[in-house]
Amino acid sequence: MSRINFDTLLEAGCHFGHLKRKWNPAMAPYIFMERNGIHIIDLHKTVAKVEEAAQAMKQIVKSGKRILFVATKKQAKQVVAEKAASVNMPYVIERWPGGMLTNFPTIRKAVKKMATIDKLTSDGTYSNLSKREILQISRQRAKLDKNLGSIADLTRLPSALFVVDVLKENIAVREANRLGIPVFGIVDTNSDPNNIDFVIPANDDATKSIEVILDVCCAAIQEGLEERKAEKVDMEAAGEATTPRAGRKRGASKARVEKAEESAPAAPEVAEETEEA
Repeated sequence: MSRINFDTLLEAGCHFGHLKRKWNPAMAPYIFMERNGIHIIDLHKTVAKVEEAAQAMKQIVKSGKRILFVATKKQAKQVVAEKAASVNMPYVIERWPGGMLTNFPTIRKAVKKMATIDKLTSDGTYSNLSKREILQISRQRAKLDKNLGSIADLTRLPSALFVVDVLKENIAVREANRLGIPVFGIVDTNSDPNNIDFVIPANDDATKSIEVILDVCCAAIQEGLEERKAEKVDMEAAGEATTPRAGRKRGASKARVEKAEESAPAAPEVAEETEEA
């Protein structure tokens, strides 16, 4: 698994927190010092927390489950979309659709609506509609794709959330907490870490800081996916290896039975001869 070190985090600016007057006292254990009115995050603790989170994420995807990435702030949107897509995980980078987790069936209906519109396009139904209707449907499709396109293949609730800026994404965090879904979060000095299962204390405003942490987490996810794939191949190979032996054994048993039947005396014929005598 890819590891992270103190110097890499320092160069990325992960240690810069918020102004002292904006701090959340619950973040005190992760703050190293104050300089020029700004809190400095203890990067030694960040290193340990990133590795802990990466290992947990690896185990989640290794068991065949999925992690939903959430980041709607401007600095994080693009990098989160790229990193999540690279490991084939769902993500939300536009407005968080309220009730996405707690009212998941409704969200799935909206996703299915996109598939229905696509079907209209492919089967030629569009040709029977007026220009105005086609325009309205196209706009609706574009809006759905913008908000929900990245979760189109999420057919069931995610097994975990990875959140950038837990203060901004507090609705998503609350929904996950309500359903008992574990939350991984990049938590800055102005946020509350108490509702986050895997706290990663770091600067959540700098794109470089977010990217460095996501690199490690996504590398762990990729490793978990590859290990799952390798285990699946091994299991299939083991199954194929045992099946022919079982077939040969059954074939041998059948041959022995047939041979025994051929060598056995014809009991009914003997009985008939005795009666005639």
